[in-house]
Amino acid sequence: MQQALRHQHTAFVNFFAGRARYPRFKSRHGRQDPGHLERKAKNLARYQRRMARKQRGSSNRAKARAKVARAHTKVRDARADFLHRTSTRLVRDHELIVIEDLNVRGMVRDRRQAWAIPDAGWGEFRRQLEYKTQRYGRRLVVIDRWYPSSKTCSACGHLLATLSLSTRHWTCPGCGTRHDRDVNAAKNILVAGRAVSACGADVSRPQGSALRRSAVKQEAQPVRAGIPVLQGRK
Repeated sequence: MQQALRHQHTAFVNFFAGRARYPRFKSRHGRQDPGHLERKAKNLARYQRRMARKQRGSSNRAKARAKVARAHTKVRDARADFLHRTSTRLVRDHELIVIEDLNVRGMVRDRRQAWAIPDAGWGEFRRQLEYKTQRYGRRLVVIDRWYPSSKTCSACGHLLATLSLSTRHWTCPGCGTRHDRDVNAAKNILVAGRAVSACGADVSRPQGSALRRSAVKQEAQPVRAGIPVLQGRK
């Protein structure tokens, strides 16, 4: 709400200064997309570069530091707003939500992903889903991080021996189905989550042979190497 008031104030200042037209209300059905966050992040980076060029202790550096602080606030607020909107929409529209227990700390160690992962706010997104599903009587199923969702064919269940992170598309040698890596993983994760929700017991091959291994992370137990048996909640 505070950020909305800031936007309103800026809009009217620009209008009375002759720099913009009269402010208009945005549609309540409009959705903020990740590109909005990207633009604010680029602005933040630009202000940081400008501040680095200012002389330490100077008034210009103090002004630049204030701009950087405001840009940080805008990025933080925009990210929080996007995550809340998205998580609320998912919880409102779906009885069952299935996610993967990603090893965010380990993935951040990868230099290629070190910036993108924290910026996406995966950990905060999961936290919001957890408390919102409990609050509104929905169910959240968390799939074990060791479950090979990316390299298991969602059509026939064939399991690849290896699949590098750089491979974004692959063709199943068993049935010839062409897969987008992320879409295929999402299909497998959803099937596993539905099996857990429906059965609530040990399931080794839900829906035929498409899922040959278990998938659910037991929150009360530490994550173990390998793929544990699929178990429902008691």
